[in-house]
Amino acid sequence: MLCCVVLFRAVLWCCCCYCCCRCRCCCCHYWCWCCCAVLLWLLLLLLLLAVVVLVAVVIVIVVVVIVVVAAARTTRTFLFSSESVNEGHPDKLCDQVSDAVLDACLREDPKSKVACETVTKDNMVMVAGEITTKAKIDYEKVVRGVVAHIGFDSYVDDLSSVDSKGLSDKTCEVLVRINKQSPDIAGGVHVGKDDTDVGAGDQGIMFGYASDETADCMPLTHSMATRLGKTLTDVRKSGELWWLRPDGKTQVTIEYLQHVDGSVEPTKIHTVVISTQHAEPLKAVRSKECAGYRGEEMTAPSMDEMNKLIEEKVIRRTLSEITLKNGKPALTLYGDFTHLHINPSGKFIIGGPQGDAGLTGRKIIIDTYGGWGAHGGGAFSGKDPTKVDRSAAYICRQMAKSVVKSGLTARCLVQLSYAIGVAKPLSLFVETYGTEKGTLSVDDITNILKIEFDCRPGAIAVSLALREPKYQETAAYCHFGREPVTKNGCKFFEWENAKDLSKYSSMDSAQVTAALEVSRLLVVVVVVVVVVVVVVEVGVVVVVDVIVAVAVAVVVAGGGGGGGLVVVVVVLVGGGGCGGCSWCH
Repeated sequence: MLCCVVLFRAVLWCCCCYCCCRCRCCCCHYWCWCCCAVLLWLLLLLLLLAVVVLVAVVIVIVVVVIVVVAAARTTRTFLFSSESVNEGHPDKLCDQVSDAVLDACLREDPKSKVACETVTKDNMVMVAGEITTKAKIDYEKVVRGVVAHIGFDSYVDDLSSVDSKGLSDKTCEVLVRINKQSPDIAGGVHVGKDDTDVGAGDQGIMFGYASDETADCMPLTHSMATRLGKTLTDVRKSGELWWLRPDGKTQVTIEYLQHVDGSVEPTKIHTVVISTQHAEPLKAVRSKECAGYRGEEMTAPSMDEMNKLIEEKVIRRTLSEITLKNGKPALTLYGDFTHLHINPSGKFIIGGPQGDAGLTGRKIIIDTYGGWGAHGGGAFSGKDPTKVDRSAAYICRQMAKSVVKSGLTARCLVQLSYAIGVAKPLSLFVETYGTEKGTLSVDDITNILKIEFDCRPGAIAVSLALREPKYQETAAYCHFGREPVTKNGCKFFEWENAKDLSKYSSMDSAQVTAALEVSRLLVVVVVVVVVVVVVVEVGVVVVVDVIVAVAVAVVVAGGGGGGGLVVVVVVLVGGGGCGGCSWCH
């Protein structure tokens, strides 16, 4: 400001001196001062214009930076990969055996407590664990049935043999090491408790995930990898590609576009990897490879021809059956730009347990979301519904899928945590990755899930029909993203039936909170009704005792100032009209 004043005075002095030198009359002096005023105004206008231009330039720069940053975030691309394994993979074989044992127990005793592990190597399968059940199980029959169903029907104890598939349902050794469930665990979890109020079988954290990139709300990378493996099995068992064998792995890499709102969109299939066990090229014959085949004799094709048939009959067929959220098949993302690797290591004749040892619970990422979302670390197979590693993961998936299917978010991750012997979950966490589509916040969505879902293990078992013998089918080709179906009276993949939560999309936070309070009040009312019914059953005298005890408790609570933690100690004195029921003891 001081500089402007000095500059003004200097300009004014120069103008006056110039004018005085040119003209001596008073009139001229008068006009000199006018000229100076005009000049002053011109200078002020120029200064104002400079400020306006400077501000405009700054605004433009800021806008450009914001647009560039937003565009950079919107157009960010990344590669993500997921893998899967066929049902003949040694680890997956073990998962299926463990779940087949569980099914055998539940078929005769729905309240069976099962924790079954399986290990396999060469021509041996061993089942071990803790099982308490009324069912009479022929474990050897169960094991051989699974091995035969997968297609392992030949074993030669020679790694140079081209005839061995890696395991034989007829000659394999079956070992059994089964004991009963620990009484310590039983006492803390389910003994003496109502079916819907049993405690969690162990502590732990469980996750569920859903994304709107496919019709079944599964990540496309994992959905593709899983279905490729399933198609490999289907064309093998149908005889279309009879020279395929049970073992195999798949892997898919997809290029994604991440939008500014956190949602992701697959743009192209970057890489597909398939490693599948097969018969000896150009030598194996169908009558020897496929037990019971009586048709026209055939010889296995060359490796190059095998690869071409796998691309045509497996890859392209599978991609045409997967629907993207835009309604188009995933095949539209596949093309000349896709890197294809089929049996990149060369031949893959030796497989199954002969090639690698197998163990239950080593494919937990394949069983869930292929690396998307999160995983608590617990396996599913061989566990009855009281094991929250399984049941809570199923309800988490249903919650996440319900949120996405109802249009509340584009992506959703749900976490639950439990303590052993405690029925109610310790915590509920929801992550939406910033993809909320309406006015509801993440906290509101969390409250909605609290209203709509009962996450006690017993309640989960009822709502998802988890005490039915249906688990062997879930053990291969992912537990999620499957089509819910009822077969032989059993509800398969019930957790894939998303609840309609769209009614909450028109609510605000206050309304959701009010709905949560109402749901809690209803729970209290139900509990009170149950207590009243039980009291009536016990006797009227006990009612009086309870009223007195509650009155004492209220007095004690009131004396403590109220509003704090109220500890109620109810003492019912036997003999005062009490029948001496087991509650008092």
